[in-house]
Amino acid sequence: MSLLEISSFAAGQWVAPGAGARNIASAITGEVIASAGNDALDVQGMLDYARAVGGANLRKLTFHDRARMLKALAGHLNQHKQALYDLSFNTGATQSDHMIDIDGGIGTMFVFASKGRREMPDAHVYLDGDVEQLSRNGTFLGQHICTPLRGVAVHINAFNFPVWGMLEKLAPTLLAGVPAIVKPATNSCYVTELAVKLMLESGILPEGALQLVSGGLGDMLDHLTMQDVVSFTGSANTALKLRANPVILENSVRFVAEQDSLNASILGPDAQPGTPEFDLFVKEVSREMTTKAGQKCTAIRRIIAPQAQVDAVIEALSARLAKTQIGDPRLETTRMGALVSNSQKRDVLEKAAIIGQEAERVFGDPENFSVDGADAEKGAFVPPMLFHCADPDNAQRVHDTEAFGPVSTIMGYRDLDHAIELANRGQGSLVASVITHDPAVAREVAIGAGAYHGRLYFNNRDSMKESTGHGSPLPHMVHGGP
Repeated sequence: MSLLEISSFAAGQWVAPGAGARNIASAITGEVIASAGNDALDVQGMLDYARAVGGANLRKLTFHDRARMLKALAGHLNQHKQALYDLSFNTGATQSDHMIDIDGGIGTMFVFASKGRREMPDAHVYLDGDVEQLSRNGTFLGQHICTPLRGVAVHINAFNFPVWGMLEKLAPTLLAGVPAIVKPATNSCYVTELAVKLMLESGILPEGALQLVSGGLGDMLDHLTMQDVVSFTGSANTALKLRANPVILENSVRFVAEQDSLNASILGPDAQPGTPEFDLFVKEVSREMTTKAGQKCTAIRRIIAPQAQVDAVIEALSARLAKTQIGDPRLETTRMGALVSNSQKRDVLEKAAIIGQEAERVFGDPENFSVDGADAEKGAFVPPMLFHCADPDNAQRVHDTEAFGPVSTIMGYRDLDHAIELANRGQGSLVASVITHDPAVAREVAIGAGAYHGRLYFNNRDSMKESTGHGSPLPHMVHGGP
């Protein structure tokens, strides 16, 4: 395989890697497969182009026009998704993982297209609420309306979902009539670049609506205005650094961040071993630990079970995890592939060691595991690791340290109030799940934990056949991501 040169798309032109380019290695072999980055990108020119050309072209279209555009883009990507699959294997993702990232991203774009047609007007202005009568005789009225921002949306995306991570932000941005500059994480930017090429080559997008930065942003954030938006996905430390940019603060630039999340799953006190709910709980946790090798923002990091059931959960979950075939993601027999890079592997092992200061590892040994069809040392492979924290009340690291890989910690609770307290110790999460067949349990958790979690997911024997899972993409919801 020849070295891929991953380009940026700036002001209507493709720009090849240049000064400052960085090598990108295959997650499977550790060998360099691509390079990306160019310190000479004209970031001010990109912003000007987006505002003057892209924004103007998008605002000419109605909401329905833009919704039809999204549907056409999604259809075009759907016709070419095999090429995205083939390339994405190098990120360590399996075919099943592709269904979440690539098919999930395309499906998300279809959903926004549908919602745009059904829920928004075939007009240039969105009416927000009813007319308010401000005078006795009704000659003085008020109406809230929404119109597109006159700036650009800068999307800084994470490495784990190079397609979905882009499309779930891009779809509502374009529907709103705002152009986007997409900056994917460098480790997997070659997949995003192909998706962007496919969209641009389709001829569906108006000029200036979409640009791409493969590599670093340079000083782009120093040139933003109060009409611009930054949407960031990544670590809390990076989010804090970017949010503190003086220009962002001085110009009141809208800044949205999705960052570290210690998601929890609670096994209801009614879900005893032998019940459908107990089996469902074990299945959900195992799936969340191993899908995308645990590299999901919504993956279950903390397993909260009745104290009396902790040993049973450990036994059942360990047995299920032991059946997980780790290997080259291109093999049909592989159930869990590699982490995105060896640097990510080091980070996961370091974080697991921190968790290990307060919890005992009861399954998975990173020094002793098998990998099918690949070299465990050269590739970014780790096994699923399950920890048990016997004293979650006095522990801290298990509630604030996220090992962004196939790592989870089980802890016991005394009663439901204690379970809610433990779930909320994570100081907010993207999603928390509750597996119970008792409506009273569901109600109590919703009331006690709802304020701390972006999404509460409930499942039991009645809904499990149709449920999409704890961390599946749900673009219909306010927090709809994996």
